[in-house]
Amino acid sequence: MKVSCGKLADCQNVEGSYYCTCSPGYELRSGGTNFTNASENTCQDVDECKQNPRICKGRSTCINTQGSYRCQCLPGFEPNPEDPKLCTDVDECSSGQHQCHQSTICTNTLGSYQCHCRPGWELIPGSVNGRNSTICKVTPFFTWPLPPGVHSQSLSRFFDKVNNLHKDFKPVAATNTIQNLIGAMDELLKAPGDVEDIALPVRHQVATQLLLGLEQSLRTLAESLPEGPFTYRSPSDTELSLMNQKPGNGNVTLGQSHARIHLDWATATGAGNSSTGTTVVGILSNPNMGKLLVNASLVLDPEKEEELQKAHEGPLRGARIQILSPVNSVFLTNNDTEKLASPVTFAFSHEGEIPGKRKEVICAFWKMDSNKSGHWDTTGCWKLGSRDNSTTCQCNHLSSFAILMAHYDIQDWKLELITKVGLSLSLVCLLLCILTFLLVRPIQSSRTTVHLHLCVCLFLGSAVFLAGIEKETPDGEAGPRCRLVAGLLHYCFLAAFCWMSLEGLVLYFLVVRVFQGQGLSTRWLCLIGYGVPLLIVAISAATASEGYVGETYCWLSKKHGFFWSFVGPLALIILCNAVIFVITVWRLTQKFSEINPDLKKLRKARVLTVTAIAQLFVLGCTWVFGLFLFEPYSSVLTYIFTILNCLQGLFLYVLLCLLNKKVGCQGRLWEELCLSPGVASPLTWHLGLAGEGRVPQVGLHGCWEQVLRVCLFHNWHQPQSDSGKGLCLRQGTWEGTWSGVKSSQAPLSPGAQAIGVWYVKARITPSQ
Repeated sequence: MKVSCGKLADCQNVEGSYYCTCSPGYELRSGGTNFTNASENTCQDVDECKQNPRICKGRSTCINTQGSYRCQCLPGFEPNPEDPKLCTDVDECSSGQHQCHQSTICTNTLGSYQCHCRPGWELIPGSVNGRNSTICKVTPFFTWPLPPGVHSQSLSRFFDKVNNLHKDFKPVAATNTIQNLIGAMDELLKAPGDVEDIALPVRHQVATQLLLGLEQSLRTLAESLPEGPFTYRSPSDTELSLMNQKPGNGNVTLGQSHARIHLDWATATGAGNSSTGTTVVGILSNPNMGKLLVNASLVLDPEKEEELQKAHEGPLRGARIQILSPVNSVFLTNNDTEKLASPVTFAFSHEGEIPGKRKEVICAFWKMDSNKSGHWDTTGCWKLGSRDNSTTCQCNHLSSFAILMAHYDIQDWKLELITKVGLSLSLVCLLLCILTFLLVRPIQSSRTTVHLHLCVCLFLGSAVFLAGIEKETPDGEAGPRCRLVAGLLHYCFLAAFCWMSLEGLVLYFLVVRVFQGQGLSTRWLCLIGYGVPLLIVAISAATASEGYVGETYCWLSKKHGFFWSFVGPLALIILCNAVIFVITVWRLTQKFSEINPDLKKLRKARVLTVTAIAQLFVLGCTWVFGLFLFEPYSSVLTYIFTILNCLQGLFLYVLLCLLNKKVGCQGRLWEELCLSPGVASPLTWHLGLAGEGRVPQVGLHGCWEQVLRVCLFHNWHQPQSDSGKGLCLRQGTWEGTWSGVKSSQAPLSPGAQAIGVWYVKARITPSQ
């Protein structure tokens, strides 16, 4: 018997019976599984896609069919031969299914592909990167024009070489171009030539342009390199390390002998760059770039500045810097590196330096100013740790970095107070010395002339020091005023030591050659005392005018040996004076041992020699300590020099004036001479002043006794006027004056009477 189950059903035989089931892919409308005849057949298609949405694996779509289903792959995918439910990516680039322009490179992506410019090429205007319509052209090599207003043959040659590299640039030769570019930079920096003669702000402007140009050029050239790492080290120890590859999801570490950098790929790529291209991470270490960045100012982070002021209990006036490491320029595919989402970690190798007082090893970067110059800055960078030859830093931005030794200039109010008060006292004492040497004629001699000019030089030098030693900006370039102050100080202090050496010559003629002439005339003394230092300063300024630029003060620079234009003559003068004084003391010893020595002259010479030696000792020792004044900071030596320098004027006043017996006698006379009309005083004629003298109102006999003693001391009884009258008393007769003295109530001392009698005789019988 033949049984019919109907459409879309199959008959299943069993022992003694049968049953009907729907064909695979179908089911009864009731949901049952078996039925017995065609009239019960309600088989209908099963929607497998709806029953099991995940029946097809990823990258495919389930499509229901009568009695079955099929998995249709998404565009860019194809069925896996081993598993029809699985779709795999189609590599359009390798299979030739892409439609990229020949100027681009096909990059396969998951389910698609991208068209990118070849290395060393760039999009033409109007084209969009990543599509079939992408069209590229060769990227022109970055060109550097010579900065306007800069005249330098060395820079001109460098920019000519760079422009030639631009003309001959081909992406396939990017490696050679990089090496030639670094070679040209090394040649410029190894022997800067006239670049070092450029004014400091312009030189820093040139350095800023070179650093920016290197970053842009190397970024462009790196994109033309094959994927992978690249390292180059020039003969001048300039080292380039870079990585050009597809970015990952983790971190990237790039290192070389001078520096290491650690950052994440997202920071290196940047938000505006396609994640399907390659990303460049590079670092260039240049040990010679620091030559163009010397004497640059340092701007500290406000928090750091406040910390220093609290630590040193004084305001921060500035800081001098010493570059310890090569200048390291970092460049990425990401151009927006002024504010990074995550900080970048650096490890720099540098010279071993032990920080002293007011010194610190810091991490700094080169920041461009608004005028396209630059300065060192620490904002956004902080030091994680430092060892002998290595320092680790973190920064939230990228630029050109270096490890610096900062010498902080903290304002010392105690030292400033000592300097101002002490130098003011010294100026007063020096002025008193000058007036004494000019007005007190009994002490005037060739040696007094030397003392006068010595005090004048010290007075001018101290006044200039007090008024202008400070720079306008302690960490900036010295202006014309500061250079002028440095030149004046150089001249005044050299002149002071020259006059001190002339005192040694005067003593030599006085003691050693006492019977061979009068020694040097005033004209020759002035010619030597002022001419020799003028010649030294003129030669120094003509050969190296930049030497009059101190690091912190308006003083001489220690660079290139310029400081020896002061230290050399100073040491020579001290040495020569010491030799002269040894000879002088030796000859004095010989003369004292003679049978009939002229004791009066010898004692005078001995006093003068001892005075000169003491003067040399004080002035010489002062400037021995003064050599350390302009160090970054030597507190003890600085205080010693300041105190000694401030006491120079007082010392000279005591030694040359107060301890001089002639000055003391004249001073007592000025004190005793009171003012009363009637009689001319010998003091007025002694000073060369016109007018009538005055007779004292108190201590008549003491005052007149002193007057007579002064007259006798100066031999003023000699009749040298046309009228034959004595010079001691010009108005009234001597007899009347002497009679007035004798008729005073106070008795005269025997000495005064003897002097008076002697003067009367001298008046009656004048000398011929």
